[in-house]
Amino acid sequence: MKNASLLYPEERRSEILNRVSRAGRVSVVDLSREFGVSPVTIRADLAYLDREARIIRTHGGAVSLGQSPELSLSLRRRQNISEKDRIGAFAATLVMNGEAIFLDTSSTALALARHLKKHHELTVVTNGLAVAQVLLEAPGVNVVIPGGLLQRDTLSLVGTAGLSLLDGYNLQTGFFGAHGFTLREGLTDVSASVAEFKAALRVRCRQVCAIFDHTKWGAVGLASFAAMDQIHQIITDDGAPAELVEQTRKNGIHVSLV
Repeated sequence: MKNASLLYPEERRSEILNRVSRAGRVSVVDLSREFGVSPVTIRADLAYLDREARIIRTHGGAVSLGQSPELSLSLRRRQNISEKDRIGAFAATLVMNGEAIFLDTSSTALALARHLKKHHELTVVTNGLAVAQVLLEAPGVNVVIPGGLLQRDTLSLVGTAGLSLLDGYNLQTGFFGAHGFTLREGLTDVSASVAEFKAALRVRCRQVCAIFDHTKWGAVGLASFAAMDQIHQIITDDGAPAELVEQTRKNGIHVSLV
């Protein structure tokens, strides 16, 4: 590497990313000393990388995304924004007025919720507090939130004890995000408790529709909540790997690329 103090901002940020990737965490003090620039400049670099969802900004430094397997909702909202919005917009066209559906706490489900504001006589069951908040602006949508344990980072309620509230509900479609999807493991999550909750909701839905962007193909989380033969449709963006998409379709799952 050339003289660190002579690097362009883009080059310096690239080097910072390399260090975060290798070490898992970096400090403003160390980076300032190493690159020969002020702490103010380093903080600006870290803030930029955080906005781009490349790192997680912390007090006095930053950590890699891999340091937190279950990313906070605020961070996930900033990743692949346009892809999630397209997925959400397309998924909303599948929702009919008068239906009852389930939306999980995923950032893609949140994008879907934003496109449901003009629906009427619609019932949305969700464990996502952010989803419920978005739907406050939808007078024609009734929101049902089963009780559970609050997870602050993901703004969600998990646990199956409150699901008896849904007895007698006819849920047409469940829209599920995922940490990853593979042909072998199906839909997975990094949290066993979240996977258990999603599996319990899955069996209450007539149709299971997975909504996730291209980065989730081939990834595997800790626990599965839907096997291949339990998934009816996948809505994803056009960056999804063509070979995996074709294999999925051969297994009888309808895949929509948006």
